[in-house]
Amino acid sequence: MKLQQMVANLPALPPLNNNNGLPSSNTDASLPNSSIVNLDRGDTVLLESYWRKMSEECTVEIKGWEFLSYASDLKSVCWFMMPELRDALKRLHALVGNAETSDRHIVVGNGSTQLFQAALFALSSSSSSSDDPINVVAAAPYYSGYPDETDLVRSSLHKWSGDAKEYDKNEAYIEIVTSPNNPDGSLRGPVVSSKCGVEGKLIHDLAYYWPLYTPITHKADHDLMLFTLSKCTGHSGSRIGWAIVKDIDIAKKMTTFIVLNSIGVSKESQTRAAKIMEVVCDSYQRYRFDGSSKESELFFEYSRGILKERWQKLREVVKQSDGFIVPKFQTAYCNFTNQSFETYPAFAWLMCKREEDCGSYLEKKLKVVARSGKRFGSDPRYARINMLTTGDDFDEFLERLSNIEDI
Repeated sequence: MKLQQMVANLPALPPLNNNNGLPSSNTDASLPNSSIVNLDRGDTVLLESYWRKMSEECTVEIKGWEFLSYASDLKSVCWFMMPELRDALKRLHALVGNAETSDRHIVVGNGSTQLFQAALFALSSSSSSSDDPINVVAAAPYYSGYPDETDLVRSSLHKWSGDAKEYDKNEAYIEIVTSPNNPDGSLRGPVVSSKCGVEGKLIHDLAYYWPLYTPITHKADHDLMLFTLSKCTGHSGSRIGWAIVKDIDIAKKMTTFIVLNSIGVSKESQTRAAKIMEVVCDSYQRYRFDGSSKESELFFEYSRGILKERWQKLREVVKQSDGFIVPKFQTAYCNFTNQSFETYPAFAWLMCKREEDCGSYLEKKLKVVARSGKRFGSDPRYARINMLTTGDDFDEFLERLSNIEDI
């Protein structure tokens, strides 16, 4: 059955989900069936159409004499963080209501990857329980980058110890709690303490806790929380992430790590990130208070509409197939939108029912590159599909999946 027939009865979405006449990243030609469709990467390029519309509002001018110094605010723990970015971050979190920032320390990094390593350094160097490396765990399926990032430099401070659900040592540990989870979109809490009764240190990776992916059900208030611009607004190339930290000593150690690693973070990137967040917040302020903004200018509604449409199409294709399964998600009330909706994850955790290795099967049968479940410490019958790719790539993937018996 052709994809067009499968989705014909889906409800029409509002105009905010189209490209408003703007080209996507690769609209010069449709993809030939012989080409490779790469759905392995986590680029958020589907949001390009929105930022093209907002191009003039988001434009930043930087003069040649600006930003010559390493320092931005010597009174702050994170002294290379620009006050404009700190204020924009607090304003954005206050708008969305997804994280507590009052009386917290904010540390900016070159993406959440650098901040994750800074957090490992800060937490493990603060542990006095043993001279041995502290164990780092996460519940499978966990983000595929955690093991390599933990063990890259073979630090004497920390080591990767696998699946948190299998951890049974009476030793100090750091547990990474990713919610919504990458790759399967599930909402999570810590598992080791409830299983073993041993209290460890926690890193809450909340990269996807934004209303384009999931209902905002509460204001997160954990000891150490990681966020990233790449998954919040789609600007992966700017390499801006931030940590919200309760303990000032941990924040200072994270800052030290970043200083020794990269001597701070680009002020050009910080300036751009602050402007992007300002535009997002301003549009909601205008929409809610004086009605001068249109719904099509609201970033989270626009983005969630695209993801919702893609998930509808994927579920319809999978429904017509006997060979695949994708997770189902509960509907929840969102405090930000004041309405209920289900989670629309950035990735689809696709299971091949009758294949031992879903990633290899997709590549061999469909010429679709996806990340195998083995990379996430999980069953290789699963593969992670990037839902944030270009429209051409996503539509071609669905077309191939819907016609798999004919290939």
